[in-house]
Parts: sequence; C-alpha cells; structure tokens
Amino acid sequence: MGQSISFADTNFKLAVVHELMYNQGLLPKFRLTTYAAEQGFTYDPWGVEAVPEALAYFEALEVPAELAEKITEIEMDGGNQIYLEIAPGWDGEDDLFDVDEFADLRHFPNLKSMTLLYTGNEEALKMLRARGIDADWV
Repeated sequence: MGQSISFADTNFKLAVVHELMYNQGLLPKFRLTTYAAEQGFTYDPWGVEAVPEALAYFEALEVPAELAEKITEIEMDGGNQIYLEIAPGWDGEDDLFDVDEFADLRHFPNLKSMTLLYTGNEEALKMLRARGIDADWV
C-alpha cells in the first residue's frame, strides 16, 4: 500500500472522506448499522453525540495520498451522510464537526471550492479565499 495522508484536523479529514466515500465512491462506504452489528456494540439511533466506535473508525481510516488530487471541492452540510453515520441524530446546530485547523489544505492542491459549517470564523474564510479557494458558509 502507498502513502496515506496524515491529517492535523479530524473534522477536515471527515469532510474529505465524505467527498471520497459518499460523493465519489472512491472509498468503501461506511454504514453505522452494519459496523455496529459486526463489532457487537449498540448506540442511540437518535443520539446527537458522536458514537465513539464510529468516530474511532474514521480517525483510524487511512486515506491514500494518491486520492488527494481528486478533491476539488468540499461541501460540509449538516445532512452529509458521514455525519449521520457518526452521530445519527445530529442536527447541525452545534460545533461537533467544525473545522478548526486548516493545515491539511497543503495535501489538496486541486481544492477550488469549500463550503464550511458556520463557525463565524471570518478569518478562515479570508485565508481560504486568499489561497484561491471559493469559500463560504453553508
């Protein structure tokens, strides 16, 4: 196996994995119901907190470096499948999946558009736009 991307921010990684897994189909799809049955754990299907086992799965998931070039846009939205697989009852009303660190941008030279969950961090938008990325809030 080749190199994998080392992420500084888990939530940035989740946004990338969502694009690769659920939008582009380049990573095997994760389904919480299947994973819980296979691993023998239960969870609250209406819980707004992250299911620890699901979050641990994504934290450990290796993203092959050769897939980095496939990322041209990232659209973070409260209804994204990845978030519902991690926290099935999450409503997008808190900062559970907010990106706080943008060092991971260095891995994605083809990223041209990024829609972020609203944090109110105008400096983040300015920084993204200064890098030539069309950035805005959901």
